[in-house]
Amino acid sequence: MKRQRSPLKRMFGAVCALARTRLELISIELSEEKERLFTNICICLTAAVFGMLSLMTLTALIVTVFWERYRWQVLAILTAMYSVIAVLCAFRVRARIRTAPPFFSATCAEFAKDCKALTESQ
Repeated sequence: MKRQRSPLKRMFGAVCALARTRLELISIELSEEKERLFTNICICLTAAVFGMLSLMTLTALIVTVFWERYRWQVLAILTAMYSVIAVLCAFRVRARIRTAPPFFSATCAEFAKDCKALTESQ
């Protein structure tokens, strides 16, 4: 014969479940905000650095295009290479952020254990 759980235990289990749900929601929201902010910062910094490198290379290209024979081809290749590096860095940062674990994941797991222990019948 199963013992009935006391109403206090049932209420405490419900409160724990509600708190766990709220913490998971906070975790998801903070994780999304962290991803958005960090991605934007990294993309802006990478774009700024490689944009300046591309601009300097383009300036050197314009200066040297009329100078000697093959210098402009090398500078054009460098400009393209810097641009490709900028795009690859932006994609890498975005991938790393997307695979990061959510905030408070350990706390939510502990709340789940607590709720399970409190709601199980004895």
